[in-house]
Amino acid sequence: MKIVENISTSALLQTLQLIAQPTNFLENNAAQYGDTFTVKVMGLKSPPIVFFSHPQAISDCFAIPAQKLDFKKATHVFKPLFGENSIVFQEARSHQQQRQLLLPAFHGDNLKFYGQAICQITEEVTQNWISGTNICIHNSMSDITLKIILQVVFGITHGARYQQLKEQLSSLLEDVTKPWYSSLFFFPLLQQDLGAWSPWGVFLKRREQIDKLIYAEISERRLQNTAMRTDILSMLMSARDVNGQQMTDEELRDQLVSLLLLGYETTSGVLAWVFYLIHSHPDVKHRLMQELNTLHDLTNPEAITQLPYLTAVCQETLRIHPIALICTPRMVKDKVEIMGHKFTSDTVLVPCIYLAHRRSEAYPEPEQFRPERFLNQKFSPYEYLPFGGGYRGCIGAAFSMYELKLVTAIILSHFELSLTDKRPVHPVRRGITIVPSGGVKMVVTTKAKLKRQTILST
Repeated sequence: MKIVENISTSALLQTLQLIAQPTNFLENNAAQYGDTFTVKVMGLKSPPIVFFSHPQAISDCFAIPAQKLDFKKATHVFKPLFGENSIVFQEARSHQQQRQLLLPAFHGDNLKFYGQAICQITEEVTQNWISGTNICIHNSMSDITLKIILQVVFGITHGARYQQLKEQLSSLLEDVTKPWYSSLFFFPLLQQDLGAWSPWGVFLKRREQIDKLIYAEISERRLQNTAMRTDILSMLMSARDVNGQQMTDEELRDQLVSLLLLGYETTSGVLAWVFYLIHSHPDVKHRLMQELNTLHDLTNPEAITQLPYLTAVCQETLRIHPIALICTPRMVKDKVEIMGHKFTSDTVLVPCIYLAHRRSEAYPEPEQFRPERFLNQKFSPYEYLPFGGGYRGCIGAAFSMYELKLVTAIILSHFELSLTDKRPVHPVRRGITIVPSGGVKMVVTTKAKLKRQTILST
C-alpha cells in the first residue's frame, strides 16, 4: 500500500476545501494520490490525517483494538454540539456500555412499533398536497424526519414544549449546516462569544434555550412512571449501569442531543436524494411503482419494508450518497498496522465511505444509479458501509433504513410527482451530510385515489 501526502496545498486551504466542497476534495485527492492518501487540516494541531478506501485497509482499521485509539481527540469538533458525555466521545468499555443501552431502542419490537408512527407522520405532513402543489422535497423530508425523531427519542408529539423544541432545533440545524457557520467548529479561535450578534454567541444562546427545554422534559419525566413507554428517553432513564446507577441529567441531555442531531438532518438528506434519483430515472420509478402496487394496503409497515426493489433503491441511494462521507475518525495512541504499513501515534485514521462506494472493482460504472446491483450481489461490510462499521458503526442504522423505505413508499403510493427542473443537481455540504443542490423542487401532478387503506383512515 503506497501512501502519498498532499503537500502541494497548505493545511488551511485543504481545511477550507474539505469544509466547502468535501466530495470534490475527496475525489481530487483519490484521483491524484490513489486508494490511500494523507492530508493536513487545521484545528487538530495539524497531525497527519490518512484516508482509506481499499476494503482490506478498512477491514484492518475496524479491527484495531479500541485501546490503541483515541476517538475523543479525533472527533473534538462535535463537542460543543453533542456535549462531552455523548456516545460519540466515549471510549473502550464506556462506549460499549452506552451502545448496549441504546441499541435495543432501534431494533426488534421497538422498530416495529415505530413503523406505525413513521407512516402516520408522513401522511400528516403530506395530507394537504393537492394537484399543482409545488414542493421542496428536502424541506418536506426535514419536517417529517424531525417529527419522527422527536417522537421516537423524546416521546412527545404536541404541546408548547414540543413546538419550541422543534423550532429551536430547526433553527440550530439551519445555522450549523451552512459551510461558513460550520467552519466555526473547525477553528477554535473563532469560538468567541462577543454577544448576541456574534455567530458563536448566537450558537451558545440557542444551545442554552434547547438545553432548558430538554432538562425541563427530563425533570417532568422523572416524576412519571415510564415503565410502559417506548421512547428512547424513557428507556435511558430506566436503564442502569453495571453498578446500578442511573444516567445523570447531563448524560441524558448529551445522548438525546446526539441522537436528535445525527438522526434528523442526515435522513432527510438521503430522502431528498431518493426522490431525486427515482424521478430522474423513469425505468427505476416504473419498476418500483409496479412493486408498490402489489401491496394490498399501506397499514402494514413490515410488508412495506420487505419489498426487495424498494430496499435496493434505498441501498443504491446510500451507496452513491451515504449519510456521512467518512466513518468516525480515530487517532492512533500506539503503533498500529494497516495493510502492512505502520502508523505512529497522533496519526488520524479515516475510513472513507464515499470513496469506498465508488470503487469500480466493486461497482462497475460507480457513478450510475443501478438499484439492481443489490438484487444480484452481496457486498462485504468493507465495500458497502453507508452507516460506518465495526464497533463504532451507527447505532441507528436499522432504524434509518426502516424510515427511508416507509417514507418513500407512503409518499409514492399517495402522490404522482415530477421534477420541476430536469437539469442535474450537484451535491452540496449541509452540516455533516451531503444534500442535493436546490433542495429538489417538485410538483404534485396528481393525487393518487387509493382504494387501499392508509394509516390515517384506520
